Amino acid sequence: MGMKKIISIQPDSPAQSSDKGVSFKKFDKSEKPASNVELTEDIVYSALKNVYDPEIPVSIVDLGLIYDVAISSGNNVNLKMTLTTPGCGMGAMIAGQAEDAIKGAGANNVLVEIVWDPPWNPDMMSDEAKEKLGI
Repeated sequence: MGMKKIISIQPDSPAQSSDKGVSFKKFDKSEKPASNVELTEDIVYSALKNVYDPEIPVSIVDLGLIYDVAISSGNNVNLKMTLTTPGCGMGAMIAGQAEDAIKGAGANNVLVEIVWDPPWNPDMMSDEAKEKLGI
C-alpha cells in the first residue's frame, strides 16, 4: 500500500534549535481494502457512485458512462466506460478515480478501458441525473 507524507515546519525558537526547518514523516495507510470480500457488480457500481465527473455534479454511474463490469476470480475487475466527449480533458483523472474506488471496494487488480462505441449521449443518463441537471 502507498505511503502518506506529512510535512511539518518546526518553529524557529532557541528552545528547539535542533528541530529547525522542515521535516518529513511517513505513515503507512492504516485502511486496506477488504480483500476477503467477494466482489459483485452491485458492489462495484455502488463504489462507482462515489466517482463524479468534475465538470458535472453527477456520478459516472448516473451519467451512464459505465458500459460493462466484468469480475474474474481473484477479485480482478475489467471496467469498460466512456466519457461525455472524446476530448474530455478530465478522462485520465476520472478513470483513475474509478480504479481507486473499485480497489477500495476490495478489488485486487482493476483495468479501466475507455471506449467510444456506442458514443455517449444524454439519453444514457439516469432519471435522477436528468432531474438534477434539469433535463
